[in-house]
Amino acid sequence: MGQGAYIFAPAGPELSAPEAAFFREAAPWGFILFQRNCETPDQLRRLTSDLRDSVGWNAPVLIDQEGGRVQRMRAPYWAEWMPPLDQAEAFSDTDNGASAARAMYLRGLLIGTELVAHGIDVNCAPSADLAWPDTHHFLRNRCYGTIPTQVASNARACADGLMAAGCLPVLKHAPGHGRATLDSHKALPRIDVPLAELDTTDFQPFRDLADLPMVMTAHIVLPEIDAETPVTLSPSGIAYLRQHIGLTGLLMSDDISMGALSGAVGLRASKALSAGCDLVLHCNGDLPEMEAIAASTGQMTPDAAKRADIAVQRRQTPTDIDIPARQAEFEALIEGAK
Repeated sequence: MGQGAYIFAPAGPELSAPEAAFFREAAPWGFILFQRNCETPDQLRRLTSDLRDSVGWNAPVLIDQEGGRVQRMRAPYWAEWMPPLDQAEAFSDTDNGASAARAMYLRGLLIGTELVAHGIDVNCAPSADLAWPDTHHFLRNRCYGTIPTQVASNARACADGLMAAGCLPVLKHAPGHGRATLDSHKALPRIDVPLAELDTTDFQPFRDLADLPMVMTAHIVLPEIDAETPVTLSPSGIAYLRQHIGLTGLLMSDDISMGALSGAVGLRASKALSAGCDLVLHCNGDLPEMEAIAASTGQMTPDAAKRADIAVQRRQTPTDIDIPARQAEFEALIEGAK
């Protein structure tokens, strides 16, 4: 049986019998976890194992462990991380970039190692969105810098660290959410900036990181590409990501249940796949909504399945990592940047 063209989330810390039966039938390509799913280390390892058992294969398990406001595994059991932008800005403008990149690499390595130890092998990071003075606060301190080269360098370093730990990165939110002044969880941002300007600023980090295995779309309207439809649901928007930005990897939507999108959730999902997304992400754990998505979409296309296989094959088995030494190195770099 092929895999479904969707990534689903369980509702709570334990997999319920109805969820297990549905996942067995629907065969989602992967799963995503949230803070509601993460209570203790033993519980989390049991949940990730049960999710994979429900579909009968080593399905990817995703999480948003960015640091700052957006991290699902939290103290007292798991490490707390400063927001990415705070870390990026801790290094002075006179720094040659090597220390900043090394610190971001170590951040990715340490986060990835913690995730993999709990059965999680995909982190929805880094965000390659460019931080602007008016970037909406839901996103701004999740960014990796304020200029394209800084963002690309820091995001690359974080992604490399994650992959060295055996955890796949997800580049987001393509082609760049930083100019948005609305929170796409609640409303649809429209970015009225000339495309030629965006191409040399916000889009550039994504172009520089186009070789990463997985990418997440942005729920934004770019009028010169599609005047009405957000990139996630727009054939011309997805074509722009593929052909102009050069994003050839596995392409997943941002959460299809977010307030930026309208219409029934099953229709949203089918539109995203018709537009060219490989996978639809659904995050709220609502079983009837997941059933509607599965019914309206079905299995991944052959091309999507091929890109998914390529992404999964890039999961590495990490070599022995001296975590205390790498943690001490990270802390010394951060202390030295103050």
